[in-house]
Amino acid sequence: MRKSPFGFKTLAALLLLTLGAVAVAGYHPGVEDAEIYLPGVLKLLNPRLFNYNQGFFASHARLTLFPNLIAASVRLSRLPLAYAMLLWHLLAVFLLLFACWRVARLCFPCSHAVWGGVVLVAALLTIPVAGTSLYIMDQYLNTRSLSTPMILLAIVNLVEHKWLRGLLWIVLTGLIHPLMVVFGAAYMFFVIWIERREHAPRELASAAALALLPLGLFPPVTEAYRQILNTRSYFFLLRWAWYEWMGILGPLVLFWWYRGIALRHGQRVLARMCSALILFELLFFATALIITIPPQLANMAELQPMRALHLVFILLFVFSGGLLAEWLLRNKLWRWLALFLPLCLGMWYAQRQLFPNTPHLEFPWTRNTNPWVQTFEWIRDHTPVDAYFALDPQHMGLPGEDQHGFRAIAQRSMLADALKDSGAASMFPQLAPEWRRQVEAEKGWNSFQLNDFQKLRQQFGVNWVVLERPVAGMECPYANGSLQVCRIP
Repeated sequence: MRKSPFGFKTLAALLLLTLGAVAVAGYHPGVEDAEIYLPGVLKLLNPRLFNYNQGFFASHARLTLFPNLIAASVRLSRLPLAYAMLLWHLLAVFLLLFACWRVARLCFPCSHAVWGGVVLVAALLTIPVAGTSLYIMDQYLNTRSLSTPMILLAIVNLVEHKWLRGLLWIVLTGLIHPLMVVFGAAYMFFVIWIERREHAPRELASAAALALLPLGLFPPVTEAYRQILNTRSYFFLLRWAWYEWMGILGPLVLFWWYRGIALRHGQRVLARMCSALILFELLFFATALIITIPPQLANMAELQPMRALHLVFILLFVFSGGLLAEWLLRNKLWRWLALFLPLCLGMWYAQRQLFPNTPHLEFPWTRNTNPWVQTFEWIRDHTPVDAYFALDPQHMGLPGEDQHGFRAIAQRSMLADALKDSGAASMFPQLAPEWRRQVEAEKGWNSFQLNDFQKLRQQFGVNWVVLERPVAGMECPYANGSLQVCRIP
C-alpha cells in the first residue's frame, strides 16, 4: 500500500484523531503547570493583576514568547481567554499528530504503518515519560504543547535536507521553549552524523562538552534552595523507582531492535533515526549521572537532562505503532479495534483517577462541579483585582482539589505555596529565600486562628484567605459547603 500525500482525507483524519485524543486525555486548563504559564498571559491582558509574588510565574514568562503569543491572539480575535486557550490546545494536539504523521511517512513505506504510529501517539498523550514528571502532551496548554511539534517538524525538515525550513522551526522552538532546542539540536546532530557515516570523535566530544558547558554558570546551593530541591525527587536519578528506570533502559533496547528490523527491510531513515536516538539518550543519561549524583553538583539539577526522554518517548511510540501496524495490524479493522479500544479506555480511566472530583472535559461553557474551582471562580468575579490571598500551602495536593492552580483560575495574587511555587523556585534559585520565608510563615495552617491570619497580614500584606473550616472573628462573604472565602480583619 502506497503512502498518500497530505490532502483533505488526511486533514479530516487528523482532526478526528485530535478530538478523540482530547476526549481520552481530558481537558483541564487550570491544573498543574498552568499555574505557572497562564498568569503570564493574564498579566499581559490586565496589568492590574498580580501585584504580589509575580516572580513565581514571571521568571518563566520572561524566557518565552508564549504569553505574548497567546495574549496577542486574544486581542486580535476578541475571543474570551478561556475559548482562545481551548482553541490553542486543540491546535497544539493537531500539530503534534501532524508532525508524527510527517515523521512516520519518512520511516514507513505503507499508509497503515504511518497511521499506526500516529494513532498510538494519540492514544497515549498523557502517558508518563519515565520519572521526568512529564506527559507526551499535558491536559492543558503550555510551552511544551507548542514547542514539541515544532521540534519534530524541524527534525523532519533536517532528514529531508530542507535546511531553511528546519532552521525556521528551530528558531520558533527557541522562542517558545529554549530547553527543547537543546534536546532537538543534540538529536539532529546525531542524525546528521549517522547519515554521513563518518567516525567523528571530535564532534561527539564537542556535543558532550556542550552538554556540560553550564557547569560553571550556577550559584552555590543555599540551605533554602536545598530544601526546594528535596521536594523535586525527579531531578535525581538515584531517587527514581525501578519502573522509572525501565523508561530509560527499555527504549534503548527497543531502538536497537527496531534498527535491526529496519536494516533488514531497507528502511534506512528508520534505522538512522533509531541509531541517533540511542546515542542521543546515552548522551543525556551520562550527563544526568554526572550532574545529579554527586552532591557537589546539586546546583545543576535544574537542567533536568533526563527530560530528553520526552522526545525519545514520542519517537518510540511513532516507531512502535508503525511497526505494529506494518507487521501485525495491517488492514484488519478488528485488530486495530482490539488493540486501541482497550488502550484508550485504560488511558481514559487513568485520567479519571488523576482528577476524580473534576469533570473530564473542563470546557469554558460547562459548569464546573469541583468546589475548589467554584471557589476560585467566585474570587475571580467578586474580589478586588489587588486582593492578596493566603491558602493552605499544600492545597494543590489536597483530596478533592485535583491540582487546580489558584492564580490560573482566581486571577489573584497568592502567598507562596509549598508545591507549585517550589517548582518555580527550583528553576530560579533567587526565588528560594522568599519562597522559604513565606512557606515557613504558613506552617501549622490547619490550626490557624484569627490572630495567626492577622500576623500574615502584618508580615506580608495578605488580606483574604480561603479556608476549609470556620474561624471565629472572620467575615466570610462566600461559602459552598467545602470552602469559605474570608477577609482578614
